[in-house]
Amino acid sequence: MSLQQADLVVNFKDTKVAFEHKSNDELKRAGWLFRLMNNPKLVKLGSSLGLKALHWKLPFAKTAIKKTIFDQFCGGTSLSETQKTINVLYEHKTQTILDYGAEAKSSEHDFNKTMSETLSAIDFGATNISVPVVSAKITGMARFALLEKIQNGHELMDKEKKEWESALKRINVVCNHACDKKVGIFFDAEESWIQDAIDGVVNDMMEKYNKQSVIVYNTFQMYRHDRLEYLMSSHDVALEKGYMLGAKLVRGAYMEKERKRAEEKKYESPIQKDKISTDNDYNSALQYCIKNYETISSCNATHNEFSNYFQAELINELNIPNNHPHINFCQLYGMSDHITFNLSKGGFNAAKYVPYGAVSDVIPYLIRRANENSSVSGEMSRELKLVKQELKRRRI
Repeated sequence: MSLQQADLVVNFKDTKVAFEHKSNDELKRAGWLFRLMNNPKLVKLGSSLGLKALHWKLPFAKTAIKKTIFDQFCGGTSLSETQKTINVLYEHKTQTILDYGAEAKSSEHDFNKTMSETLSAIDFGATNISVPVVSAKITGMARFALLEKIQNGHELMDKEKKEWESALKRINVVCNHACDKKVGIFFDAEESWIQDAIDGVVNDMMEKYNKQSVIVYNTFQMYRHDRLEYLMSSHDVALEKGYMLGAKLVRGAYMEKERKRAEEKKYESPIQKDKISTDNDYNSALQYCIKNYETISSCNATHNEFSNYFQAELINELNIPNNHPHINFCQLYGMSDHITFNLSKGGFNAAKYVPYGAVSDVIPYLIRRANENSSVSGEMSRELKLVKQELKRRRI
């Protein structure tokens, strides 16, 4: 399939549709921010200064962050404040996936707080027709080192067994509540040395709650060379046990960390040998999910233009309704608006992944977002180019 052929299904070049939700001032602010983020050295310096300013509780720090990078990439400081963002997206036929943006810590108090916040997000989503899913991390409700110990098959001490029971109870409470409220839940993929433990928990939750419809979703990082096979085997298990598979597809978020650890500990890196291999597996995974859409509910969570074109074309070729509830697209709030809103206009299920939370809690997410995007070749340049095109079209 060529991009010219795909344009017949959806047009990602229409900047009027892409930025219709932004005022002139908002668009100019976005252009200014992407211009800054296009400079990795500046991003690194700004990230360091931002963290120090917050640590020192300088009075201007939160306000400066809130008015710039926070407003670009986050929906609000609370669920109620996020409602305005949800409404704007809904006006443009775009759904919202809510994510409590605070980074996980390691105490039972913090884990219970994350559980409570996730339950509140589910309740909030149930009152919004355009919020079909909330997102969560298993490490938001279970200690990282404990997951690592379980994955390695080490025997748990009595205290750790009780800790694990508490973690499983939290995760089950969240999934049960999501099922009651008919709101989906995405569980993020994490580092490979705890991912098997996460997979085990999420698979148990899918078996329990995905009998009638898909509530629970696992995330498959396709920059790992074993994940395409694992996606297919997960589907086989689901069919055998009589439940539907929930699959969020991403390329991945821990590549440098994974390679570095594999080198240090002298084991084979789980990361693909090159980007082409990742892209091939990603698109093969999309094709597998779409061809099995009756028993797999999937989300194509990528900023890659071709992969979004590819899924749109597959839907068209197989004569599947554009808005079938098992076939979804998602991009991060504040990024790739030309993809999201043009998909929405075409009648596809397109959503924005919208983090929210107090500025001080969300800042680690924002800094990671800035550093990741500035290091991705062409990512910020593409965003800046599109904003400039729309500013020119508006003659401002």
